[in-house]
Amino acid sequence: MPIGIAMTAGLLLSRLVKKFKLPAVTGYLIAGILVGPYCLGQLATLTGVEWLGFANAEAVESNSILSKVALGFIAFAIGDEFRINQLKKIGKQATVIGIVQALVATLVVDLALVGLCQFLPEDVINTPAALVLGAVATATAPAATLMVVRQYKAKGKLTDILLPVVAIDDAVGLVVFAVSFGIAGSLHSGAALSAISVLVEPLLEVVLSLLLGLVLGILFSAAEKYFKSNSKRLTLSITFVIMAVALSMFETHIGDIHIKFSSLLVCMMLGTVFCNMCDFSDEIMGKTDKWTAPLFLLFFVLSGAELKFDMFGNWLVVLVGVVYIITRSIGKILGASLSAKMTKCDPTITKYLGITLLPQAGVALGMSLIAAESLGESGAMIRNITLFAVLIYELVGPMLTKIALTKAGDITPRKVINLGEEDDE
Repeated sequence: MPIGIAMTAGLLLSRLVKKFKLPAVTGYLIAGILVGPYCLGQLATLTGVEWLGFANAEAVESNSILSKVALGFIAFAIGDEFRINQLKKIGKQATVIGIVQALVATLVVDLALVGLCQFLPEDVINTPAALVLGAVATATAPAATLMVVRQYKAKGKLTDILLPVVAIDDAVGLVVFAVSFGIAGSLHSGAALSAISVLVEPLLEVVLSLLLGLVLGILFSAAEKYFKSNSKRLTLSITFVIMAVALSMFETHIGDIHIKFSSLLVCMMLGTVFCNMCDFSDEIMGKTDKWTAPLFLLFFVLSGAELKFDMFGNWLVVLVGVVYIITRSIGKILGASLSAKMTKCDPTITKYLGITLLPQAGVALGMSLIAAESLGESGAMIRNITLFAVLIYELVGPMLTKIALTKAGDITPRKVINLGEEDDE
């Protein structure tokens, strides 16, 4: 029942925020906060009426598989942006920008937070936590960006380069996080740095994820040719994305090496191979987009419900969160602008791209969860600060993305789409 309440709240709030010219994704996140443990969830606990909302964090977490599947479809859709004919035009620019802006954001956040460690107690921020938060800063939320692009049917130079940059950004982020996390873990435990955890495992995760996505993409493209009806082709598409997410959850150890996969990279590669090998991929991608609209709505509502408000009890944690938000924003905007100039991008890209890279959600939350499970009190600090930043970025980021795309001329008036249906703004 809470799922039904969550989806209803998401739909209603999306109509409300539209009156304020805000993207639908902002409404979904606000709806998630309302049905979460700190609003209607509290009422559900007091009255015993469980269907009013999510009574606690465990109730939200019990639906995590839906969020993982939704992220898989988001990555699959982003893979469609890596068509060879398009990459010939912007591939070099997108790659340079994706790497540079991610590294600049990490550097700026690291410098600011390590400096802050000198003035604040260790139970608020310390060097291991600062290094991990610098790595978390690389991640941009592909879901929020994709939803804004789709809702407003954005099309133009900025949009063309934005989605590939977001995809590359997350790949770079995974490597940076693994390296920073390895260093932070050693500082936290006092152990010597391990080349395996710092270098080998992150690179192996990226390579294995891309290889798995490649194999699944080839199989998917071959299988689609044996089905002629649109319904069966759509079903096969859904099957392969869910299969990719499931296989990505597999983990094992070979000696001292931890083998695991990134579902984002696997599904992104699946979409990339499919769109370049299959002649009718455009049609299938379009139908998949419409089918996933309710799933994306639920993903954002659950993301809003996951946000924790008890962190505001310590104003020093809020201070660190504010510093993190400001320095990450500076790093993203500065890095995107400098790298866009380096690669001689259009002036509109140089001016507005950094603003569109501010949203942060699923990938960052995943990174912080890993830290929380492994770094004790430092991990708890990282989780709280990341949750605070996600709350701010996800409420403000989609709106800023819309403004930037409008200023760049990629969004035109009266050409809006909401959940797959034409709608006037």
